[in-house]
Amino acid sequence: MAIIQIPNSYADDKLEGFDCLIKPHSLADVSTREQGVVEALLVDRGDLITMGQEIAKLDADIEEVTVKLAKARASITAEVSERRADLNFTSRELSRIKELHKKRAISAQLLDEARTNYSKANLQLKQAINRQAIAEIELERAEKFYERRIIRSPLNGIVVDRKISLGESVDNRPILQVAEVDPLNVELIVPVDFYGQITVGMEATVLPEYPGAKDHPAEVAVVDKIVDPASDTFGVRLELSNPGLTIPSGVRCNITFNPNEPEAISAVDTSE
Repeated sequence: MAIIQIPNSYADDKLEGFDCLIKPHSLADVSTREQGVVEALLVDRGDLITMGQEIAKLDADIEEVTVKLAKARASITAEVSERRADLNFTSRELSRIKELHKKRAISAQLLDEARTNYSKANLQLKQAINRQAIAEIELERAEKFYERRIIRSPLNGIVVDRKISLGESVDNRPILQVAEVDPLNVELIVPVDFYGQITVGMEATVLPEYPGAKDHPAEVAVVDKIVDPASDTFGVRLELSNPGLTIPSGVRCNITFNPNEPEAISAVDTSE
């Protein structure tokens, strides 16, 4: 049985059904939009993980070859160098012919041909540069397709479970379940009698129920705006900092709201 006690007019109240539970801040089933076979599982149950860390890989033989091919194409700069040399040559040639034309040493037709050759060389250089740019974009695309074969953690936390084994097809199935455990959520189910007395930002002290546990400060983050009519209760969520990951989730707790708050509430969970 659980009891909530508050001072003054509520001092004699004895209310049952109060529940207090420490839970992960978030829980995610990690999957991928790609189809394929799991080639590597890089973490196991209980491992600490960081956001962006590689946690699994799909088979990527084709993607690896595509990246190598795209890199080879993007690294070819000979055409651009050749076209730039042609442009420089035609530019010098045009300058010489212009000087000769001024001296009436050559015909206007030769000058026109020199100008045409220069324009062609300039256009060919631009086309070569564009092809080089396209090759670099194709490399970027190939690398992104390859990157999608790598599954990364969406959060900082801990691996809760492996949902799939090596060699199995993902086929829209979750691969791993991961939990964010810093901060933690403290979930309360509170009788409607206390509605309005618990507010966002209110401070509290949380004592987890396991051997050797210590008090920890927490702060009210959410107060439900809807009361459950079947039980006449509403939900309250507190945020509990857990920087060293020393507090396990999934345990019950005792809560004492800050006595300095007006109309302070003291809540004790005595579930057997």
